[in-house]
Amino acid sequence: MKKRRMPMEIVNPRAAGIDVGSRSHFVAVGQGADQVREFGVYDADLRQLAQWLHEQQITTVAMESTGTYWQNLFTALQQEGLEVLLCNGKFTKNIKGRKTDVQDCQWIQRLHSLGLLTGSFLPDAATEQLRTYCRHRASLLETCAVTTQKMQKYLRLLNLRLDVVVRDITGQTGMAIMEAVCRGETDPARLACFRHGNCRKSREEIARALCGNGRRDLLFALSQELELYQVLQAKIAACDTAIEQLLREQIGADEQRRELKAAPKPYKRVNKNAPQQMDLNQLAFQYYGGVDLLRIEGVSHSTVMALMSEVGAEGIYKFPTAKQFSNWLKLCPNTKVSGGRVLSSHIPKGSNRLKIALRNAANAIGNLRETHLSDFFKRVAFRKGRQAAVSATARKLAVIIWHMLTYRVPYNPPTQYLFLDEKRKLKLVQRIKKNIAKLDLKPEELGFETA
Repeated sequence: MKKRRMPMEIVNPRAAGIDVGSRSHFVAVGQGADQVREFGVYDADLRQLAQWLHEQQITTVAMESTGTYWQNLFTALQQEGLEVLLCNGKFTKNIKGRKTDVQDCQWIQRLHSLGLLTGSFLPDAATEQLRTYCRHRASLLETCAVTTQKMQKYLRLLNLRLDVVVRDITGQTGMAIMEAVCRGETDPARLACFRHGNCRKSREEIARALCGNGRRDLLFALSQELELYQVLQAKIAACDTAIEQLLREQIGADEQRRELKAAPKPYKRVNKNAPQQMDLNQLAFQYYGGVDLLRIEGVSHSTVMALMSEVGAEGIYKFPTAKQFSNWLKLCPNTKVSGGRVLSSHIPKGSNRLKIALRNAANAIGNLRETHLSDFFKRVAFRKGRQAAVSATARKLAVIIWHMLTYRVPYNPPTQYLFLDEKRKLKLVQRIKKNIAKLDLKPEELGFETA
């Protein structure tokens, strides 16, 4: 029998494929052995690579990489006027079992020439700078958390049970007592005098918890960790200043956004890890051109900061539908069907920082009462459990945010979120009506409406 061929249409005839590495890049402009070259990673090598692509009349390039090795090459090729696609390694795997750098770049070039590759989401330059600051700040917070755990460990070994009498050892009371301990103070009564007025425990109980053993090695380690904690806090404050400066520069470029004023939100609790120096409520309102995302119940300052740094102001428009946005966040079920039977419908593995922030917001929504999203959370949790409810509510939050930013509409749920003063008024009215019912009086007689 004659061999049967199945021709495929070439969509990108002037396409190249690059397998990005840590020490060298393999570039293929065709399937021949003489159409593959290897280039280094220095700046001169990147320029030579771009010049060779121009000589081969290449207009579009697809690259596959892990880590951060692709960033300098991506920027250099874009500056040369080439269309560059950064592809996920999951979609560029070769069918054959063998794997070499030459075969990988040729396979990427073949897929890209047939139009079978799509580029990953990449933010603009301004958002990328903000992302760098925010991710560095998150790394500092993680290091700070490890330092706090070590301080708590050394305090426990010193028999200074500060973690029992105070809620947070890095609060005002805890920091003042630890600084005094590191200075050499051993009298429990004097240490208890550093108690802040908001502390629930009395001075006598705090003094009973601070009878230590005075080991010098543990005191030395505690003082070292305390100094490191204070240095990290100073670094975080400097990072917050840089973030605020960058946001004000981006907002100041647009006169209309500068004049926007956000409504104050005293009911939004500011976490201790959230930026303390900047008014993030006002900055986020101006950053998104008048869309108030903090009106959504459960959405905190850290959630908005993650959205600003991971997607940016204009990045949401790269997703044509809310389904594509939630799919990019991996909040949609990955349904697998074989033989007419559903094998699995779990959410796919992997997450980014925005997905984690939305899941944290969804978990906080599960603890609220009498709101539209909390009612949705409890309905799902009743049927499928809390973990499924967190994922479903996070996906719902992503859809709400996409519609608010795309269509420039305010948050208007069917069940309005009651603020603290409105809740107090409602409870007061209900209490008065109950007392009236006990006295057998009509509400009209006392000036209340029948409704």
